[in-house]
Amino acid sequence: MSALEKALQHSKKKQIDECEIVSVKKNITTIRITDSEIAEIKQNFDESYGIRIIHNKKIASIQTTKKEAIEDSVDSAFSTIPNLKPREFWQGLPTTTQNRNIDGTFDEKLEKISGSEMMDIAQSMINSASSKKINTITGSLNIVSEFFEVANSNGLSFNDKSTYISGIINAESEQGALPVSGIGHASGRTLANFSSEQIGKDAKKMCIESINPKKIDSDTYDIIFEPYSVGELLAFVISSNFDFKTYSEKKSCFSNNFDEEIAVSNFNLTDDPHIAEGVGTKAVDDEGISTQKNNLIENGIFKNTFSNMYDSYKENKSSTGNGSRMGSPMGRSSEPITISAPHNLKIDAGDSSQEDMIKDTKHGILVGRLWYTYAVNPIKGDFSCTARSGVRIIEDGEIKNPGKSVRIIHNLPVMLKNISEIGNNQQNVIQWASLPSITPSIKAEKIKVISI
Repeated sequence: MSALEKALQHSKKKQIDECEIVSVKKNITTIRITDSEIAEIKQNFDESYGIRIIHNKKIASIQTTKKEAIEDSVDSAFSTIPNLKPREFWQGLPTTTQNRNIDGTFDEKLEKISGSEMMDIAQSMINSASSKKINTITGSLNIVSEFFEVANSNGLSFNDKSTYISGIINAESEQGALPVSGIGHASGRTLANFSSEQIGKDAKKMCIESINPKKIDSDTYDIIFEPYSVGELLAFVISSNFDFKTYSEKKSCFSNNFDEEIAVSNFNLTDDPHIAEGVGTKAVDDEGISTQKNNLIENGIFKNTFSNMYDSYKENKSSTGNGSRMGSPMGRSSEPITISAPHNLKIDAGDSSQEDMIKDTKHGILVGRLWYTYAVNPIKGDFSCTARSGVRIIEDGEIKNPGKSVRIIHNLPVMLKNISEIGNNQQNVIQWASLPSITPSIKAEKIKVISI
């Protein structure tokens, strides 16, 4: 009998109203790159369980790695019930789910990849970033395979196997007046579609093109955000505004704008859990509810939010299939209580090449990477970030010089209505332990920049 079956049977004997148990068996391999060479290869196998019980509408939870003592964990969680407050809005765990396969989410080659093959991939990342102008190369390669199960006392039972791969290279140069750096990154679900060489090439190009940066005067500029920097904005500034809990508590800068225009008419933001190679792609969310494509912004109009069961029930709504137990560096965890999170935030590609976007810019900046990105005043949509890597100065349709670091302090509702061009260069992007996205470059006008 499996640990999940034992937990559910034991909860039934205890006459607990509802019990949910999740199991994650995860194999994580991380190769760390330091001083332009492979410094460490580390492999971890984790097996853990999360239990959520609901009794008299009171919700208790516990997490454990002790498979053999799973009944004791149920007892421990149940013992806390008398001290808890009833959640009268709770409507129950799901009863069934649709098992469906999505292509490009599991790769047997990644699951069975050897240590020497991983080393070859990491070395390829290093080699493609190498140059006489590059002094130091750092980075990492992460490969994850996992087996996820969720079952509950209402009869739901679901499991699937997933694989993930992500690589990042940071190339640094001290050849000019100031140290500069460049980043290259790729992520996905299958080995065949992962380009280790491109990671290094992108990092090298950004770094070399940043040597001898010029000061950027404080002024108002048109900014072209490359995909990696757009992903940073999506993860740390934009996404939370479409969380149903944030929206319903009037803490979103768009809480009063449902079904209204909040962006330019050709801007579309979607949570797409079914896209091939998406790091967040899955058929069923982490509570066992079938996932669905969700248009958050459609032709500039605010159309939908995302939510898990708990936050939806509070407002007498249904979950959108966005119950998440986020794992690190990718995949799921056995956290017993879910959060609401998008699966893959996707901005639809536009018609412009990045080269044409540059040609159309008279007074602007190209930004490859953002740092320290956060909401300053979430309710108003004010945010702050620092452009520190891959900054280039654009004048009269040409890149004139690399630029020094600048601080960007702006407002999200204003920025979304000042997008003038959307690129055709969609890429998979994921910051460390953050939200996956698929996004092109974006050009936004009239952004105030402060020289550092």
